Amino acid sequence: MNLNVGIDVSKAKLDFCGMDSDQKVIFQDSVLNRPAGTNAIKQCILDANEKHDYERTIIGLEATSVYNVLPSRALEEDDELQALGLEVVTLNPKMTHRFSQVYDQDKTDKVDARNIADFLRVGRYQVPVPRDERHIALQRLTRERFHLTKEMTWCKNHFLNNLYFKMNTIDAELPTSVFGATMMTILTDERYSLDELAEIPLEQLTDDLNKLGRGRFGDPEAVAQALKRSARDSYRLDKQVMDSVNLVLGMYANEIRMFAKQLKELDKSITALCDATPEAKCLRSIPGIGPVYAAGIVAEVAQPERFKNEASLAKYAGLVWQRSQSGNTERQATPRVHSGDQYLRYYLVEAANKVITYDPTFARYYDKKYREVPKYQHRRACLLTARKLVRLVLTLMKNHELYQPAKMV
Repeated sequence: MNLNVGIDVSKAKLDFCGMDSDQKVIFQDSVLNRPAGTNAIKQCILDANEKHDYERTIIGLEATSVYNVLPSRALEEDDELQALGLEVVTLNPKMTHRFSQVYDQDKTDKVDARNIADFLRVGRYQVPVPRDERHIALQRLTRERFHLTKEMTWCKNHFLNNLYFKMNTIDAELPTSVFGATMMTILTDERYSLDELAEIPLEQLTDDLNKLGRGRFGDPEAVAQALKRSARDSYRLDKQVMDSVNLVLGMYANEIRMFAKQLKELDKSITALCDATPEAKCLRSIPGIGPVYAAGIVAEVAQPERFKNEASLAKYAGLVWQRSQSGNTERQATPRVHSGDQYLRYYLVEAANKVITYDPTFARYYDKKYREVPKYQHRRACLLTARKLVRLVLTLMKNHELYQPAKMV
């Protein structure tokens, strides 16, 4: 006989329900999402175990943004609960939602807590291995880096959209990135109008670029020529519209610079933690995987022993494709599942995209998959290469080995 405790988590409160293996509700209540609330849940569990000696006590909480992390840690680390052989399980909300749809009933927090307890009773869940403080610290940093990267990409896209109004031919002319410090200064600075940029002597513009770039341009004259050509060939706007565009460009340029600085600080902290993590050292032995990608993978995988094989890790990352079979017919082109750990998938795909540059085995595999289809070649090949990388990642982390590249014959 097991005691299954379902907790419906929200920012302000915790609705909980204790149910035994015979589907009998032992206790049910609602408390505040605070230490006092988790202590009340703990006392209910201890009282129930005093009355009936349960074989196992399982607590299940849905992964509700960040709100489930603190109460689950508090319950998981409690000494009295650990003496009962407690298991704390973080559940995928999609699975519990589908389970609750079987029943024709109202949707309330109280009902949700009971359904979570009933879901635990069925036993169709994966018990995670507890993460230690180092993995949690890595996860906080690498997940925030993921979101920061997305924000920076969003800003860059809007910067380019507004830059098109000012110089609509710049992307076809410029031989360098518009997001370099010098180029963003030139493109957002109002010292030159388009007409002045088109008429300024090439030598003077080249000299200005050299001064702003502190001599770091590989070919400042080519950049200056491209700027002059783009200025000549672009549409002209009236002063009011151009002032608005320049203002918006300056705002986005400042945001991009700020994000770049924050990314640098995050990478520094991630590298420091990564150096103290043995599993990350194993992954960094793979050519192309640096401390940031290694830390991102390790933070999400945590302890690899909880994955029985590479297929289970690939499923956890969402790098699996649904099978579609009916009768004697099996569909060949199937979609990738839209579930799994998005952070782990991101770092695996980004790591795979780097590995193909340095490792011949992965490069050949990428090229093979790239040539198999006429559309979406790079995206498809990257995802499949990431799926191939899963096997190597799990093997190195489980065996605590360094990567040995295949010998060329």
